[in-house]
Amino acid sequence: MTSRHVESFLEMLAAERGAARNTLAAYQADLDDFTGFAVRRGVAVHAAGADLLRDWVAGLAAAGYAARTQARRLSAIRQFHRFLAREGIRPDDPTELLDSPRLPASLPKALSEAEVERLIEAAAALAGKRGPVAAAAVELLYCSGLRASELVSLPAGALRPEEGLVAIRGKGGKERLVPVSARARTLALAARAEAAERAGPKAARWLFPSRAAAGHLTRQSLGLLLKEVALAAGLDPARVSPHVLRHSFASHLLARGADLRSLQVLLGHADIATTQIYTKVLEARLKALVEAHHPLAG
Repeated sequence: MTSRHVESFLEMLAAERGAARNTLAAYQADLDDFTGFAVRRGVAVHAAGADLLRDWVAGLAAAGYAARTQARRLSAIRQFHRFLAREGIRPDDPTELLDSPRLPASLPKALSEAEVERLIEAAAALAGKRGPVAAAAVELLYCSGLRASELVSLPAGALRPEEGLVAIRGKGGKERLVPVSARARTLALAARAEAAERAGPKAARWLFPSRAAAGHLTRQSLGLLLKEVALAAGLDPARVSPHVLRHSFASHLLARGADLRSLQVLLGHADIATTQIYTKVLEARLKALVEAHHPLAG
């Protein structure tokens, strides 16, 4: 059973930060797991101390959870305890005494520019009524760096023939402007005209309408559609997803001279540190370039 304090925290996330349904579900799962751990130790979740929190984190590591998963779960617990302290439910924040798990360095798994071209061609050639949607989705994800949730929830009036920028509402309800190519805009509007006839009046407000309960294309359906396109392009479906296309957008821009601050704005990152991971991609490419072509290399 979810604690009333956890429920209040989740309500705050939804009301003040505009957290999405999937985000709220993830927070609740992490907090319910910690609540159960605390209760088994005879402690109410809002009264947990630093030692109990350390034991919980140690238990995650012992259970084989990856460092990133441990860090994500600890982040949920940190935000919960900050909320408790801010609301005066407890006088301190015990998570301030905790160290975060050491995360391994990782690189975004971007496609090459040639692979993206193959994906675009395969999407356009996809048979049936899925073709126009696939072509529009691939173009928008790659040319604008959208998240899957941002793409599927685009309103019907988001793309206007005379404008090359689109306002996107991202994480936490924050808005940013992203560029949309003329070709992507044309494909998306054509796909909508095709899909709107089948989706019904409920879906009229969305750029990617469907018969799903939400009235628009779901993230799951988008992911499956990209797997289908990957197979048609002769690519490993495991390497293709909305997130990979977003990574490819960022990596290719940086490799062609974009600066980190501009990339931060385009991706909607709140912290430049999140964007800086892409410098690893550039470093690796420059190193490979020197090793392959410099006369003294090797």
